[in-house]
Amino acid sequence: MRTTELVDGFRHSASYVNSHRGKTFVVMLGGEALANKQFRSIINDIALLHSLGIKIVLVHGARPQIDEALADKAILPEYYNGVRITDEDAFKVIKQVVGGLQLDITARLSMSLSNTPMQGAQINVVSGNFVIAQPLGVDDGVDYCLSGKVRRIDVQGLKGQLENNCIVLLGPVAASVTGESFNLTAEEVATQIAVKLKADKMIGFSSLKGILDNKGQVLAELMPNDAQAILADLDLGSSVCLGTKSFLKASIDACRNGVSRCHFVSYLDDGALLQELFSRDGIGTQIVTESAERLRRASIGDIGGILDLIRPLEQKGILVRRSREQLEVEIEQFMLIERDNLVIGCAAFYPFEEDCAGEFACLVVHPEYRDADRGSVLLKNIIGQARLRGYAKLFALTTTSIHWFLEHGFDIVDVEILPAKKKQLYNYQRKSKILALDLQDSEL
Repeated sequence: MRTTELVDGFRHSASYVNSHRGKTFVVMLGGEALANKQFRSIINDIALLHSLGIKIVLVHGARPQIDEALADKAILPEYYNGVRITDEDAFKVIKQVVGGLQLDITARLSMSLSNTPMQGAQINVVSGNFVIAQPLGVDDGVDYCLSGKVRRIDVQGLKGQLENNCIVLLGPVAASVTGESFNLTAEEVATQIAVKLKADKMIGFSSLKGILDNKGQVLAELMPNDAQAILADLDLGSSVCLGTKSFLKASIDACRNGVSRCHFVSYLDDGALLQELFSRDGIGTQIVTESAERLRRASIGDIGGILDLIRPLEQKGILVRRSREQLEVEIEQFMLIERDNLVIGCAAFYPFEEDCAGEFACLVVHPEYRDADRGSVLLKNIIGQARLRGYAKLFALTTTSIHWFLEHGFDIVDVEILPAKKKQLYNYQRKSKILALDLQDSEL
């Protein structure tokens, strides 16, 4: 890696380091991820998150390890409605497997050898009875025996350990108020903890790079209802593993109960967790309560972001230069598209009340975000504003984007069509093309 790439990457991630510091993440590490060769790297990356001031509750699963151990004991697994039935013999094996995995993870988080990513790290790992369980009971005449569900979460206890700079490590076995233990699903434990702690994120791992569309492409972002539709298709016979389906369902439940973002990344890709959390576009799928992008009116604090966006085009002569002072005066005329606190698109709307017309100006979209037609989003918003004012026309001046405007219903017109005040300011040396949109005929 060239030095400039290292510096650019470090600078790019700095805003995420600042925004994540002090936040609470619940990380769900399924048994499939624990069995994979990337397990050590994932644990190192989790330790790195901790070192950056992120509060972490790590919930591990054990599904494949339990199945293997039961097979070795010649105990046939039993399920009803997708839930494991846990009898006494099976539970003895399950407790051994879960206990062993918990010790392995604790040992890995405790490693601080020289020449390792965790050199010099002092991480306190805490486990305990933060989750109180209760039995699932009997359903349709089927006794789930020692399979259980979450009864309550010791929120204050968890917060106390996180404030003490500890990583809290929990597995899928929890005690009850009667002194018994029950076999839970790691997904339910992670979801209930994330909801009760009001966690900022819940993160899970899969063999897939994320949730895929019909073409096998990763869906970067899903709202809960869209994710629910995908889950319904997966339940109709998809070969996607049970852990993936379970975490997708858990993410939907978590989002609908107040966790704003749930991330889904691959345990097969080295560094996927870091790429998802510290790059603008991530690498996996987010299930979110609201889009990472939002359209909003600009405020005085956005001037720096707008200048960063428009200066390169001003230097090329594509846009007329605007001073910071001019932007301060005109800031309320601007609409923005913001993604993770970065301005990635802007446009201005200048009203000409006496002529019943408006100007669509200063349309800029960040070069890395020009593939989703965000310009059209900004145009539609400003058309809406013009119509609310009762305007008949929207016009624009451009030297390079003539075809884009034509594709959106504008027509090339003569300078005489401009409002009188705008006509006085028209620069004949730039020879900008003038385009107008009839708002009464437009379908946008």
